[in-house]
Amino acid sequence: MSTRGYGYIGPEELRPQAGGGAAGRAIRTSADLDVWMAERGAQEAAEPFTYVIGLDGLLRLAPRRSEHVACAGGGRVLAAGELGLTRGPGGWAVQDVSNQSTGYCPDLDSWHSVRAALDALGIEHPGGFTHEVVFRRCPACAEVGIVREGDFVCVFCGAELPARWNIAP
Repeated sequence: MSTRGYGYIGPEELRPQAGGGAAGRAIRTSADLDVWMAERGAQEAAEPFTYVIGLDGLLRLAPRRSEHVACAGGGRVLAAGELGLTRGPGGWAVQDVSNQSTGYCPDLDSWHSVRAALDALGIEHPGGFTHEVVFRRCPACAEVGIVREGDFVCVFCGAELPARWNIAP
């Protein structure tokens, strides 16, 4: 299990949105989630949310169009992506979850931190990312890109991309 912290590597012009404090709501209990979801309108509650798992292991949520760096308060994270929730008779459940964050580019093993945070809250989940995003930095041109359909070739310069995650701030 990886507990690697991911630093922000996205556009510097977005970093000021972090504003020195976490914009994402820390969800410490299922009651916290109840309150946060009640504050959302029906349309917003139906969309996936921006999430991060902080270095403290807590799930933090923000509206979908929020930047991950703002949700994280500018800090390092254990995981980041989008998370869709539904409320059923047994409580909250994750409908879909990804590691889609171009600001942090977390590896697929960040799922372990997501699972631990959801399990601690008693939130049902699918047992893995429902949408996996594979990020790699090109060793030839240094651009960060998304590997699509298992094709480990840089879309910017055509160089071969490494099989292992290689993005560090």
